[in-house]
Amino acid sequence: MKVNFKDVHIGEIIYTRVMEKDIHIDRICSFMKQEEEDIEKMYASKSLDTDILLRWSKLLEYDFFRFFSQHLILYAPPSSVNYNKTIKSVLPEFRKNLYTKEVIDFILDLIEKKEKSKVEVMNQYRIPKSTLHRWIVKYKK
Repeated sequence: MKVNFKDVHIGEIIYTRVMEKDIHIDRICSFMKQEEEDIEKMYASKSLDTDILLRWSKLLEYDFFRFFSQHLILYAPPSSVNYNKTIKSVLPEFRKNLYTKEVIDFILDLIEKKEKSKVEVMNQYRIPKSTLHRWIVKYKK
């Protein structure tokens, strides 16, 4: 299954993981405290409540929230430098982007297939030139 980070359909992704793990529907219903019909509706849902997604992550031993983190890394508009410095937050500050192997492969695939140039990738996804160069050297096919 090739994941589309731009348009995440979490129900389909969960269903794929359930099939990979070969978990019986009775166990899923028991763990999720839901009826089989409700589970089927979740598979068809493009989005799910975070509490439910957390339960799926625990059951299937997979971090489904990463799909949304990757979406933000690739498609969220850059924030203003001045804006970030003026706001003090009690929330933790995450200093680095989480470039997973899937995101790196996605980016390198765009370049390899000439769908985007290196400059376009650096500008659109805000990936530093040195980082992109390191990926190309390290993960060259």
